[in-house]
Amino acid sequence: MKISVPFLTFAIRFLLADNIDASDVGLTQNMSYFRDGASTRTLPITYLHIYECDKLSVPEDALSLHSRMISAKCFFCLTTSLFAVCNVQIGIFCLPPSAVIPLHNHPGMTVFSKLLFGSMHIKSYDWVNVPQNSNGIVNSLHFQPPGLHLAKVKTDSVFTAPCKTSVLYPEDGGNMHCFTARTSCAVLDVLGPPYSNPEDGRDCTYYNEFHYKSFSGDGNLAPAEDGVYAWLEEKKKPDDFFVVGAKYRGPKIIEQS
Repeated sequence: MKISVPFLTFAIRFLLADNIDASDVGLTQNMSYFRDGASTRTLPITYLHIYECDKLSVPEDALSLHSRMISAKCFFCLTTSLFAVCNVQIGIFCLPPSAVIPLHNHPGMTVFSKLLFGSMHIKSYDWVNVPQNSNGIVNSLHFQPPGLHLAKVKTDSVFTAPCKTSVLYPEDGGNMHCFTARTSCAVLDVLGPPYSNPEDGRDCTYYNEFHYKSFSGDGNLAPAEDGVYAWLEEKKKPDDFFVVGAKYRGPKIIEQS
């Protein structure tokens, strides 16, 4: 696992502070993004784009993992004078009740997610590296349709704010996840590097999930350790999933030279 130390300390100082809440980004639960559309129409998920840069820097003292945690509101005062790190994108997903962000991946990315308010079910997976010398694999693959890949469940739980920030990495931490809003909720995301076009290898891929036993036959393809496994299959972006953009109206990002 590789992660930029400045990016990591940036996240620790400003995101993992865990005292960030909706008020710090100018959100309230009575905003139109979060209204239940059951009586009229289904509301879309709204994305509030806060900030994106090719290089993000943090103050020198932020490089000390043991330096004191600053106020959550200082999240919005970024200093770009010292240490450059990878591309970073910051934004907020606003989900009305029952909204779903379908199972998708984050190729080559590190993502910090903070539930600002509300309750949400999160299910996440990591790929399983299947040993190629297992006798059981031969029998299992006989029943495995093309395009399916084995994954292990990392998280399958309901989270309610306030709760700790979650972190996923390129190869673990639940790199593929699905969000289902139990109530109206908002999620602050810091992505580094953000999605890009397919040529750069960071296009978003969506998945169908199938119970492990559906295609495992008589073989035991899953590793010996405990855990829950499933087969994932790539699919097109669901037709009923769409996200609309809206202007971020919270505290402004301040860049200082």
